Amino acid sequence: MGVRRDLKRARQRTDLAARGEVELVRDATGTVREARAAPLAPPLTTGSLADLPFAHAAETPDAVLLRRRERGAWRPVTATAFAAAVTAVAKGLIAAGLEPGGRVAVMSRTRYEWTVLDFAIWAAGGQSVPLYPTSSAAQVDWIVRDSGARFAVAETTENAATVTTGTAGHRNPPRLWQLDEGALRDLAALGREVGDDELAKRRGALTPDTVATLCYTSGTTGRPKGCVLTHANLHAEAANTVELLHPVFQAVTGQQASTLLFLPLAHILGRTLQLACLLARIETGHFPSVKPDELRPALKEFRPTFLVGVPYLFEKIHDTGRATAERLGRAASFDRAERIAVRFAEAHLQKFPGTGKGPGPGLYAAWALYDLLVYRRIRRELGGRLRYAISGGSPLDRDLNLFFHAAGIVVYEGYGLTETSAAATLVPPLAPRPGTVGLPIPGVSVRVADDGEVLIRGPVVFGAYWNDPAATEAALSDGWFATGDLGALDQDGYLTITGRKKDILVTSGGKNVSPAVLEDRLRGRAPVGQCVVVGDNRPFVAALITLDPEALAHWLTVRKLPADTPLAELLRDERLRADVQKAVDHANAAVSRAESIRAFALVEGEFTEENGLLTPSLKVKRHAVTAAYADRIEELYRR
Repeated sequence: MGVRRDLKRARQRTDLAARGEVELVRDATGTVREARAAPLAPPLTTGSLADLPFAHAAETPDAVLLRRRERGAWRPVTATAFAAAVTAVAKGLIAAGLEPGGRVAVMSRTRYEWTVLDFAIWAAGGQSVPLYPTSSAAQVDWIVRDSGARFAVAETTENAATVTTGTAGHRNPPRLWQLDEGALRDLAALGREVGDDELAKRRGALTPDTVATLCYTSGTTGRPKGCVLTHANLHAEAANTVELLHPVFQAVTGQQASTLLFLPLAHILGRTLQLACLLARIETGHFPSVKPDELRPALKEFRPTFLVGVPYLFEKIHDTGRATAERLGRAASFDRAERIAVRFAEAHLQKFPGTGKGPGPGLYAAWALYDLLVYRRIRRELGGRLRYAISGGSPLDRDLNLFFHAAGIVVYEGYGLTETSAAATLVPPLAPRPGTVGLPIPGVSVRVADDGEVLIRGPVVFGAYWNDPAATEAALSDGWFATGDLGALDQDGYLTITGRKKDILVTSGGKNVSPAVLEDRLRGRAPVGQCVVVGDNRPFVAALITLDPEALAHWLTVRKLPADTPLAELLRDERLRADVQKAVDHANAAVSRAESIRAFALVEGEFTEENGLLTPSLKVKRHAVTAAYADRIEELYRR
């Protein structure tokens, strides 16, 4: 019976793996220039995503779709209850004067009410305009003015004040509600006289090509642009990723899938993750913070089976593990566990394509020892049930990916942009390849142009930038979206991102350098916080580096130094500089000598949204940083 069961499982895995296969197009030299994946989910041909809550309520009224934290516990929200909440708020928006095609700005952290609002806006025939809760009044001014939003919902008193200040000069400032002051309750009361027939008429008028949201880019190189995304765009993203991943996760783990959503819902990745979970009826909880110290207790309490996060989260979990070991006097043991993890995971991953036998007995024994001492603690930090995670937003250090793999958590990287409704590529679940961002998701084609720029085509690609035909024309050509990112496809069609086209540095010696490779590896090693690599028209590559406050506090504790030691004094400490040099050496190991960082400057403070050096999605504004630290950069090259 055991052999028969194993054969059945092997056949099942083979069938599931075949779902992610791609067609490859090679040039005359045999180099892969394009990878195409057939869709797994049928396209949305009628209706819209606004129908989703009502379809669930009709088909599975008692199914638990969401879990809402109330009075210290995660309480279930059934399909019936969710549809009722959406209905009440949608009627309130109609009563408030929202017209079909009208826009509602939402400024809130990730919480249950955001989800209700999103679907209520759609059900009322409107379009959502997400605002990051950390946005400034000037950013709110631009996005509300550009989008023409006539209504706004803010989470807190502070958010409401920002919206009020930002829109004070508008001819018609938006009507404003506040979540913390009972916005959903007030909207429900406002809409009591609106009939079901009016709501049904609004929802029935929507089509797949109706605009669902204006989602604004993070604005790393200028003013944010509004990406026009339709219900068909968002459905293609959510439905195809569900069909690619969900059957595999269920078959391999045997678990009922659940996740804790903590990514900002103002970011397209958080929005499409939410949609995918609702499509698949995956139980989802909401948490308002991506800060690891705040998130870890919630993960232990909610105990998700999978997560979608950004590299920063995985970096901090790893760094916390090492810091704990260092406090216990076991830093060397942790470092050995990390080296074993990388070796074990590399050998284990060779079994997938059949290029190796997997770890030998000695390596398995070492892994088993450190599983008891280290790896299981990492699993516990993430709730204990986590088996899979998806990382996006920026590249994840390969060794860090391998570390988590050995700890029993497979991290799949993906790549996408707001313009592609989130992920355009994803590492397939039964064919992991750390260091790449995977294959095109079903229905998407990826091409590498002659100059190395990554081009994307498919139903997930947006239709236009709002009010910006010139930018639209520059970005879209014959259905292909020019991402501005540089990359390469390997012989199996896996994509690797090597940098931003506009960020390429050319040293005075003529060497082209992609700073992203160095920066991503630098950020993955304590005590580095943020960094920017420089060297354009310079004789060598250098870096500006900030220190992570938590890592710095730990560094002081371990060395029994006063917690209030002045930062200016620490920046001159040779022991601290030596630890930063180790992080620099780790980054340099990924590039040639000509591309390596030869000098670095430790700078006071942090790169934050507040000082204008980070976007709300935690991307560094390179030009703003180099302008702010121009004097320090000059010093690096005068030495």
